[in-house]
Amino acid sequence: MRRLRSLPLRVRLVAGFVAAMLVVLSGTGAFLYWRVQYGLDRQLDATLTQASQTIEPLLGADGVPSDATRADATGVGWQVLTTDGDVVASGGLLAGRTRVPVGTLRPGTHLFDVGTILPVSPAPLRVMVTWLAAPSTEYLVLAVNRDHRDESLRELLVQLLIAGFGALLVTALVGDLLARLALRPVERYRIRAQEISAGAPHLRLEVPDDRDDEVTRLGRTLNEMLGSLESALERERRFVDEASHELRTPLTLLRGRLQLARRRARTVAEHEQILDELAVDTDRLVTLSEQLLDLGAPVTAGTADAAAVVSAVAQRHRAAGHAALHLRLPDSPALVACPPEVLERILVNLVTNALRHGTEPVAVRVSALSAWTVLQVSDEGPGMAPDLLERATERFARSDDARARPGVGLGLALVEHLVGGAGGELRLCSAGHHVSHGVASGVPCTHDDRMTVTVILPSS
Repeated sequence: MRRLRSLPLRVRLVAGFVAAMLVVLSGTGAFLYWRVQYGLDRQLDATLTQASQTIEPLLGADGVPSDATRADATGVGWQVLTTDGDVVASGGLLAGRTRVPVGTLRPGTHLFDVGTILPVSPAPLRVMVTWLAAPSTEYLVLAVNRDHRDESLRELLVQLLIAGFGALLVTALVGDLLARLALRPVERYRIRAQEISAGAPHLRLEVPDDRDDEVTRLGRTLNEMLGSLESALERERRFVDEASHELRTPLTLLRGRLQLARRRARTVAEHEQILDELAVDTDRLVTLSEQLLDLGAPVTAGTADAAAVVSAVAQRHRAAGHAALHLRLPDSPALVACPPEVLERILVNLVTNALRHGTEPVAVRVSALSAWTVLQVSDEGPGMAPDLLERATERFARSDDARARPGVGLGLALVEHLVGGAGGELRLCSAGHHVSHGVASGVPCTHDDRMTVTVILPSS
């Protein structure tokens, strides 16, 4: 099996096709041979039966026929044997000697062959042994020459072998041709895939539009996969470029501040001021690294009370000085199918974005529906332009005026990742424009002019 698996696919297909045809042809040939042999044996058995019906009435009590000439006229050899195998009388092919084994002498009528077809026997016979229960306890042995029957079977065997070999040869040639035709598109796909891997990602497999077989469906699927891979590579390339750009700024500031601090001797107060400035840049690097790691981490399963998490997040923001934060929470717990730490990360990002890029007051509302729990964060700011709204969840996507404010543009990208991992929907609404990401929940949008970010999570 290991050697067979190492062979080319075309060779294995042809070999399997030929093997299947060999089994079919062998079975068919064996059946035909058996049917012809059965027919020829029936003819010989009929001759022996007729001869038995003629000779048996001629036998006397001593086992000797009353008319030996009439017995010989049947054209078959005949013998009358005792139970010990001694010859009482004989004629024709069996005149003068015993031609059957003593073990075949038993009650009843038995038919068997003497001699083989291959190798060729000098005197093949078809023999019938009949027990003469009355008037004596002797045996009547009849035999007919089997030369013509064996010759016919040998001729049939040769013809079957020639026809079978010819059929296998034709089968191998046709199977090889069909395998080549069937695998030709696969070879074209392989060559084109080699060209793509060599540095031509824009190429696609040539798939005919007028066919819909297994190979063409494979080609369409591979083209879709190539398109997805190209898009993913483009996104990763853009992500690397943008990440390197975002990392370059704080690293450049850190290096510049360090070079500036080394130019002259400074007091302790000046060193502390420089350390405070370096801490700000370091915190920005740490925040950026944490957000990048969170974007690649899977979302685990869990259950959280949305109202309790919103209250805890709002309390921390109020303690930090953001008093203009209004909450609208349900009277009963609003359980969602999301871990508390994930829901908290979602709310912290949304509230932070609203406070940083919007205009206070910021409103947070929690609504518990039958199958979904809705969390809305809105502010009184100018919102987003429609083009920015479409790409707001992309990594490092920021408006021009937002680049002067803190942040790296990963907040909404992280929220989309977390909401999608929890099986929910993220919806961005601004000035009547709505953009949705994730599972379509069917929850209607709010139609107002405020900038609103809606998170819809499955209820638990």
